Amino acid sequence: MRADRLVAALLFLQERGQVTVAQVAAELEVSERTARRDLEALAMAGIPVHAQRGRNGGWSLVGGARTNLTGLTADETRSLFLTAGPAATSPETRTVLRKLVRALPAPLRPAAEAAARAGFTDPTDWSRATSTAAEPHLDALQRAVVAGVQVRLGYATPGRAAGERIVHPLGLATKAGVGYLVAETAEGLRSFRLSRVVSAVATGDPVARPDGFDLAVAWRALAARMEERLHAATVRVRAAPDASAVLHRLFDGRLRTVGQLADGGLEVELDGPSAEVVAAQLAGLGARVEVLDPPAARQELARLGAELVARYPPPR
Repeated sequence: MRADRLVAALLFLQERGQVTVAQVAAELEVSERTARRDLEALAMAGIPVHAQRGRNGGWSLVGGARTNLTGLTADETRSLFLTAGPAATSPETRTVLRKLVRALPAPLRPAAEAAARAGFTDPTDWSRATSTAAEPHLDALQRAVVAGVQVRLGYATPGRAAGERIVHPLGLATKAGVGYLVAETAEGLRSFRLSRVVSAVATGDPVARPDGFDLAVAWRALAARMEERLHAATVRVRAAPDASAVLHRLFDGRLRTVGQLADGGLEVELDGPSAEVVAAQLAGLGARVEVLDPPAARQELARLGAELVARYPPPR
């Protein structure tokens, strides 16, 4: 868990005074790139962590080495626990936070405990489906990323049977509470949703890591490609006044208002992966929406309507 590492990195800084990225990586048993990101995360959380460049440089807490975290101010302690608290969903993480609280000076403990309790991460969506617990292979993938070894990945794409492929794990990313593996494949850089991974077996062969690879940059490029697919087709519709709120919930940032209608309704443009997919999403709104364009969306609604009438004929 990253919260564990952040706390461990901070305690290591307190103990040593000044450390190098390599020393932090060895202490936390992670890659130097991960150790550097953790140190930068501490700084972004408001902890006075400073990097000094040069031959005798390293990372240290501003003001020199301190013990028992007495160098932290109340605001800095609160920032740390606000960052780590919501991630404390495992017993191990909660144990680390309790140890850190005990290491704090007595006057700072109440505020730290309050900050740790101020946030919470709910792993289920509104349908009560678990979004994070359905990642049984997360630990194996984390180990593969850190060790830099290839993985034989079993992956189930919706609507298709699960298949296997060899991937080069390069990092893990989380977007809106959903975890993804970023990996190099025979088809290029790809992302894999962790909840769809059915098996992950390390092969022992080393990962071929691209020169200058940066996980944040790679993820932004992958996310941009996914967003492009969500905006591949545009459907223009006329919506009744009572359909506006539903459309905003269904399409969120993929809805644009074109004009206001005389009856209080709206003419809007809706983006989706295809005209047929958008039509299927609109089918449940019935006559409250009228698709104006493109013809493919109108034809799909007509097909769906005929199919439903055939399956559920009106009573005689």
